Amino acid sequence: MTAQITPLIAGNWKMNGTTASLGEVQKLAGLLTQGGGPRCTVVICPPATLLERLNELAASSGIVTGGQDCHPAPSGAHTGDISAQMLADAGAQYVIVGHSERRTDHHETDDLVQLKALAVHSAGLVPIICVGETEDQRDAGDALSVVAAQLAGSLPDDWTGHEIVIAYEPVWAIGTGRTPTPAEIAEMHDAIRADLETRFGERGAATRILYGGSMKPSNASQILRIGNVNGGLVGGASLLANDFHAIISAV
Repeated sequence: MTAQITPLIAGNWKMNGTTASLGEVQKLAGLLTQGGGPRCTVVICPPATLLERLNELAASSGIVTGGQDCHPAPSGAHTGDISAQMLADAGAQYVIVGHSERRTDHHETDDLVQLKALAVHSAGLVPIICVGETEDQRDAGDALSVVAAQLAGSLPDDWTGHEIVIAYEPVWAIGTGRTPTPAEIAEMHDAIRADLETRFGERGAATRILYGGSMKPSNASQILRIGNVNGGLVGGASLLANDFHAIISAV
């Protein structure tokens, strides 16, 4: 983990959670307020139905909230969609864009992800832009080139004055229990860092790069010690207060 960059641990609840789930957030808030609070930025991205209530419940503990996706337009005739402005109105500070499940299930392209990132900026929020390769792409030796192409297409060319977070998620490790080796994670995060520095200079050197792919209490400490890993995008483990707190505590 890069010492000068404040780590970020983000929980992505995906399509999980009802009112009953807020009890886990309340429990997590209690755990975080013990012992001086977290040593990182803690973000929870719940379903939009819970966003405002979760934001109110968790704010006193330092937890901030985010959306899981947004439409690139600020408003309009887009039934079922939600804009970044709406997420901001509900209290969100971050928005995940380009998650592999969106890219796969909804056929989202790099161009669309970039438009969403720009929409997030326009709403005054921070995009967490996801990139990552499939198992077939890794097995073919194309992992680095695939991620480089996603970065090139998904990141806005000019983001002066705005923050961006990158999340590397090996698609083949999400929800499977499989995890890349430390060497594989280091290789990819180093490549992403080099790409960001080449393209954006000092801003690229200061950008947080999260690891997302079956991070859990048993492996969080090892992963977070890897160079250029500045936190994690956590899926299933973020739904349970004890598990998510263990990952946060590993920072």
